[in-house]
Amino acid sequence: MNTNDIISLDKEYIASTYGRLSLAPAYGKNATLYDAEGKEYVDFTAGIGVNSLGIAPEKWREAVCAQLQKIQHISNYYYSEPTATLAKKLVAASGAKKVVFQNSGGEANEVAIKVARKYSFDKYGAGRHKIITLVNSFHGRTVTTLSATGQDVFHKFFFPFTEGFTHVPANDIEALKKELDGTVCAIICEAIQGEGGVNVLDSEYVSAISKICLDNDILLIFDEVQTGIARTGKIFAHEHYNVNPDVFTLAKGLGGGLPIGACVLSEKCESVFNPGDHGTTFGGNPAVCAGANVVFDTVNDNAFLDSVNEKGEYIKNAVRSWELPCVKEVRGLGLMLGIEVSISHKEAVKKCLENGLMMLTAGKNVLRMLPPLTITYEEIDKGLAILKGVLSGYQN
Repeated sequence: MNTNDIISLDKEYIASTYGRLSLAPAYGKNATLYDAEGKEYVDFTAGIGVNSLGIAPEKWREAVCAQLQKIQHISNYYYSEPTATLAKKLVAASGAKKVVFQNSGGEANEVAIKVARKYSFDKYGAGRHKIITLVNSFHGRTVTTLSATGQDVFHKFFFPFTEGFTHVPANDIEALKKELDGTVCAIICEAIQGEGGVNVLDSEYVSAISKICLDNDILLIFDEVQTGIARTGKIFAHEHYNVNPDVFTLAKGLGGGLPIGACVLSEKCESVFNPGDHGTTFGGNPAVCAGANVVFDTVNDNAFLDSVNEKGEYIKNAVRSWELPCVKEVRGLGLMLGIEVSISHKEAVKKCLENGLMMLTAGKNVLRMLPPLTITYEEIDKGLAILKGVLSGYQN
């Protein structure tokens, strides 16, 4: 089928939960994609940070295919070597103790919420269940994770939302302290608010939160669904802050292109769940974990992490050097970057796509970049040339 055929088929049979852009990629390699007609696109999105090693990485593909030759699924009533191996690697790299595997970031955050509330209930009884999250946060699309999300735009239509969440402005420790009324069991934050605008938390703020949690036996939860697995130039973004969360969640880039979620538990929380307290049919799927093991082995390397940081600085410096009037700020860590603009970010993304560059939006006026961590400098330069051409067309 050509692109128009695919788009027509989609519109006829798939519910319109997404405002799709007019691209149906047919094949590709690393950070370069092609549609059915052979038009080339540079990918600065990586499937919203999922394709961490790019399109069709050889070792990842071979590992997944090899596992599919053995067994594709067995259910969590039994044991799985690639799943247990992946858990060991996550624990060893983080200093945590246990992992609960899921299928997505939203599900991983649901687990974190359940862990926090059960930890508090087991220790203090009922009534200590409130969870503090941050304004402009994003934690998922389930009813409960929408409740946790600190953006009013998501708090519509699906009433009643799950109770027990309150949202405070990021980097405002006094606002957070006002919510400490004895009913709080956890604080959830993203080191960088991806969907909310690529907003980086201040180090002093995170340190203050960490101390509050330690002093009050409140769980500190880091949502690393988008920031984890080397995206910010460290394996886990909370490493930038020298804190040890009680719980953190992963998804997106961990699977390298297949669906996975993980809730990683510290020693404090490792025994909160008993058999029957949580479950999942597909979580920890052996084929998915076989690929995730390759992803983790690849990124868990100092030279690789250095390359992520170097590429991120290269992109930021390039955009800043253009000195374009529509560019207000360039921010982010590693290859999780945002360009705050004074123009319509959605219109700019469409123009980029028309010229062969895939970009994302975030917040109210931010162009977001989450390219594959393996993107080459040739691909970066090609994408930046397109982006500069598009932004240069705005004279404001």
